[in-house]
Amino acid sequence: MGGGVIGLLTALECSLAGAEVSVVDRGGIPNPEATSYDRHRVLRALHPGPAEAAAAIEAHHRWAEVESRLGTTVYHRVGALTVLGPGEPEASAATFAELPGARRLSEHETAERYPQLRLPRGSRAVLERDGGVLLADRILAGTAEVLAARPGVRLLPRHRVTGVEAPFGLVRLADGTVLRGDAVVVAAGLWSRELLGPELSGGLTLYRQTQLMCAVPASMREVWERTPAIPSLGTAEGAWLVPPVGGAPLKLSAAVACRPVERTGDRVAPRDVQTRLVLHFTSLLGGFRAEWIERAEDSYYLADRETHGPVLGQLGDDNAWIYAACGGSSFKFAPLIARSLARRALGTGPRVPTGLTAVDHPVRMPGELAIPASPKDSPAGEAPQAPPSSAISPHQSTTGVAP
Repeated sequence: MGGGVIGLLTALECSLAGAEVSVVDRGGIPNPEATSYDRHRVLRALHPGPAEAAAAIEAHHRWAEVESRLGTTVYHRVGALTVLGPGEPEASAATFAELPGARRLSEHETAERYPQLRLPRGSRAVLERDGGVLLADRILAGTAEVLAARPGVRLLPRHRVTGVEAPFGLVRLADGTVLRGDAVVVAAGLWSRELLGPELSGGLTLYRQTQLMCAVPASMREVWERTPAIPSLGTAEGAWLVPPVGGAPLKLSAAVACRPVERTGDRVAPRDVQTRLVLHFTSLLGGFRAEWIERAEDSYYLADRETHGPVLGQLGDDNAWIYAACGGSSFKFAPLIARSLARRALGTGPRVPTGLTAVDHPVRMPGELAIPASPKDSPAGEAPQAPPSSAISPHQSTTGVAP
């Protein structure tokens, strides 16, 4: 299922339902190269449509469940502030009605509450009580630790997947190992394109995002720790920030620091993108200086080329699923996505809609995926043959994979 948040939470859901689960990843578990591996992420309910807003509210409750299972604080409920710039439309009455405890703030009220912000003239804001910051790296590490301690769970880090044969419930590894399961869930993240190949991955776009990780001066830290998560600062550049909670740094970035690329590379932030972000946030944050920056780093994610969102596929007509792209926004919805994937894989209970179109309506993909193995990957002798489909009994085990 992969060493990212979707794979690990789906594995946990399957295990809690009584399934035997194998979790495979080409890196560690959790995998530091996963799209979801980060210090912190924002959780907010305000979205363009009521269905997504309702899904985000449900995710708020599901994250509270995850936190309880992990036995440690991973969700800091500092609220979420969405700033609407001049000319930006207000949230619809239907959407706003889905936000319990939310309130609209005028330009004056926003400035009075948050004097550290220098927002565009004429902006307004929506402040959500039920929102905040998810400590991503702790969630991944904690979930992996819980899984490792559960009976019937096998973690297989540093195993490269070379193929998936959905009709037989097979996952082939580079060392010649063949895993068999009654269901296969592929949460491959950035490596989905390798499994899907050029023809099927043509509808996915790879993005590279630059972020500034900052240490707030001691004299200002208390103010910033009380600052809500701000997914939008109301600027044309699409600026956003995550406050320094739980020992994490202040994170700054913007939509203009996200660009499509052909392939993954290093994570060194280009100097020109860093400079643009510094200049932008110097005008937005009172007292901000370049000296606050501890490091600048780049991350990558895949998204659907048309919708810019996630992609879920069913492999053939079989009980095999691939979460091929996260769309850059899957982390906040991860408990909902994981529960939906687990129910599909195990065939247990009704498929309750998540409110996320891509998750509720999977696309059909071929039943066999393969990555051409390099010579050093090829096992000696002939590859094991697939068993007849009748040899697989239903709902006994689930194999999860990330190549």
